[in-house]
Amino acid sequence: MTIAPPASPVLTGDVWRAREAAHEERARALTRAHRERASRGEAHPVEDFLFTYYSYKPAVLHRWHPGEGTELADAEGEARAGWRWYRPGTTEGSIAVDGAGFRADRGALVANVGRILRATADRPPGFGCFGLHEWAMVYREPQHRHPVPLRLGRDETDAVVEAHELRCTHFDAFRFFTPEAAPRNREAPTRERQAELEQPGCLHAGMDLYKWAVKLGPLVPGELLLDAFELARDIRVLDMRASPYDLAGWGYDAVPIETAEGKAAYVRAQRTFADRGRAIRQRLIDAASG
Repeated sequence: MTIAPPASPVLTGDVWRAREAAHEERARALTRAHRERASRGEAHPVEDFLFTYYSYKPAVLHRWHPGEGTELADAEGEARAGWRWYRPGTTEGSIAVDGAGFRADRGALVANVGRILRATADRPPGFGCFGLHEWAMVYREPQHRHPVPLRLGRDETDAVVEAHELRCTHFDAFRFFTPEAAPRNREAPTRERQAELEQPGCLHAGMDLYKWAVKLGPLVPGELLLDAFELARDIRVLDMRASPYDLAGWGYDAVPIETAEGKAAYVRAQRTFADRGRAIRQRLIDAASG
């Protein structure tokens, strides 16, 4: 006897349109300051990072998807019915995300994202890096990446790096290390070793959950995408507060990781972010797995 697969849940028009509207309102609130600065030609060293480093425009956050496996009733006449990777649903007048079509077109990407996420989730978190990746990016360099001063000055900043073991496991942070700093790192991360080295205590691995959510496109419910963005935003604040930069003029108190108290504060926040990231990561694994 053949057993039919369970029917996809169907959201009524009132329900999914309310979710779409709530998503749009939340997304606009999250992107408003960046959009206003962009219209004035201004930049913010902390808050604009997620839009410049990841290169995803605010419009990416504004578009709501229900995620794979959910049908939207009374939607065949909506603009989204013509969007790529949507198909007719199993009930009359409904549409749904075309997960099979998305995977057929981007199967290698989905598989790679899932591989990295699963490997990261299976690894114990590490909390001994103390955010020194940002310090390693300016080590022994007369010029640095951000137009803000160093909190401790040039010589003292270099001394902090030299007094610690660098333990960065994230390639997209390590690749910005100065030539003098890179050999001081415990590991030599590469793109090919990302799944081998990525670990859930890493701030950048937590920020990257936003990137993975975007790459999985319509497979990811819009609410999860915004959750990942908010986590990345909050992590970025800690990342820069623990950095060698003096951001007092921008309203950020330092987390002085060169002190025992600063290290303890950094690890407490790092653990909180790891806990938040764990739930988001698992939901993204589920989305990638189908």
